[in-house]
Amino acid sequence: MGVPSVFLRMFGCNFRCRNFNRYQEHILDRSVTHNPEVVEIIRNIDQYQNFKDLPLVSTGCDSYSSIYPEFKKFVVKASAAELAQSLVDLLPYRQWRDEHLVITGGEPLLGWQRAYPELLDHPLMQSLRELTFETNGTQPLTDDFRQYLQGWNQRQFPHGPGGEITFSVSPKLMASGELRSEAICPDVVVDYESVGYTYLKFVVDSQQDIEEIQHTIDLYRNAGFRGPVYLMPVGGVDEVYYQHNRAVAELALKLGLRYSARLQIDLFKNAWGT
Repeated sequence: MGVPSVFLRMFGCNFRCRNFNRYQEHILDRSVTHNPEVVEIIRNIDQYQNFKDLPLVSTGCDSYSSIYPEFKKFVVKASAAELAQSLVDLLPYRQWRDEHLVITGGEPLLGWQRAYPELLDHPLMQSLRELTFETNGTQPLTDDFRQYLQGWNQRQFPHGPGGEITFSVSPKLMASGELRSEAICPDVVVDYESVGYTYLKFVVDSQQDIEEIQHTIDLYRNAGFRGPVYLMPVGGVDEVYYQHNRAVAELALKLGLRYSARLQIDLFKNAWGT
């Protein structure tokens, strides 16, 4: 929080999280593939020229434009060299200093793992020291990518730790609408810890989630997970976020967990690109 960061958002996800911020009487059946707000946006998709023109939503995944295939037309395709240049152009001194690179999505470890080495090995990326993957924690690292990341750390910091690979893992609770059998994968997350610093971040809306949170944390701990646990309020728009943030902070205090605000809402109302 508060660290200057560049976010690289990858397209595609294995989840839809249709039920975030939908009250019990409005819960969607799993046969409903699209959040109703998104259905309306898709119906009028021709009026949007690029993804920054798309409206925000108050229910479901707030990054819907990177998970539903109907929005693939907004995807920017670029070579590793072009992408490296675009990332560096966003930096205030046109080179990596203290800035972090955060690779997010969608789900950034879904089918993209083979593409990252070419980007990270580009000469413009050589001074990068802090790399984070924002993931839902269901996608195992391939053997090749695990070895690559371990080697990247050794190359970047031959004299010991000077930076970090981080896995920011947001497992989906039942309030998301995803099946626990598919969303909770402790062994996958424990393997992330063999590569870099890893923490859990649960998106919640109220104290109704207490029992599920505690049980889910126990599952990860019993599998060997050692990292910290954060609670984050649900809400992709400010009116929803401010309905839940204090209650979730108090819940974190009650459970002895860490609290994560959504700084992009506090400062920028979650506008695209923030």
